[in-house]
Amino acid sequence: MTDLKRKRDRLEPWEELVRDVEDLEQLLTLAVEESDASVEAELKRNLANQRARYERLRVLELLSDEFDGNDAFLTIHSGAGGTEACDWVSMLLRMYARWTERRGLGTQILDLQEAEGGIKSVTMQVTGSYAYGYLKNESGIHRLVRISPFDSSGRRHTSFASVYASPVIEDDIEVDVKPEDIRVDTYRASGAGGQHVNKTDSAVRITHLETGLVVQCQNERSQHKNRATAMKVLKSRLYEFYRDERDKEHEEKAIEKKDIGWGNQIRSYVFHPYNMVKDHRTKMETGNVQAVMDGDLDGFIEEYLRHTWAAKSGKAS
Repeated sequence: MTDLKRKRDRLEPWEELVRDVEDLEQLLTLAVEESDASVEAELKRNLANQRARYERLRVLELLSDEFDGNDAFLTIHSGAGGTEACDWVSMLLRMYARWTERRGLGTQILDLQEAEGGIKSVTMQVTGSYAYGYLKNESGIHRLVRISPFDSSGRRHTSFASVYASPVIEDDIEVDVKPEDIRVDTYRASGAGGQHVNKTDSAVRITHLETGLVVQCQNERSQHKNRATAMKVLKSRLYEFYRDERDKEHEEKAIEKKDIGWGNQIRSYVFHPYNMVKDHRTKMETGNVQAVMDGDLDGFIEEYLRHTWAAKSGKAS
């Protein structure tokens, strides 16, 4: 039923658009026959609206990979930059939270490691249609350039953080994780969570010994629930890992194995000496930094979807 609803949700907007365009065509034909110029402004306005709807639907058609329709796990780690980088993770978390609000998606924080000046790392689950399809290309190193609020001399600083998205996969997808393949550590949760969450070793960290992948969860009071959630995140990450190996693209795609620093960034956010956000993969840029930090990411996400589609189709310039 879920698959049927997803297909219906993709088909019906196209059918509605076709009907509306046909109505617009009839209105144009009638206006031409009657030499009625009074509807010109209305025709242009409606045509612009239909074109915008077409572009939105066309982007959705680009989300055709196996797990594009699924929920997503999104992890942000601080990199080079110390306190600055931890503050940068906080800013990115807010940016993605605002973006999810704009799209009507749900979020749940699964693990949050606080540090001086901000957040060392955070993992959240994003729920809603095509959450992973939209977020998957946000994986990479994000670079911030600004006048540091932590520097009394007012000097410019550069900070880095890594973003990594993986799909929430259903239970019918087999990912074999044997007990001897992992190490499970429990510890006392830190940060906000009420008086009870910090009294017992309820937080769980799972390390996959072969790949070195590490996942953590501390959002629940129950160690059992945190372990179950952490295993779900680990299976998601392992599925991505092994699929990348099969495609012989692991070195290119395993973002978290790269240094979180100079030379690997996919996007730069510059607050000083000028305002600009630039995606280094598509060359798309905007001077409205504040809008981007308030969650206006659709332009960058959709442009990269078109970019990858063109590359796969052999139409890239």
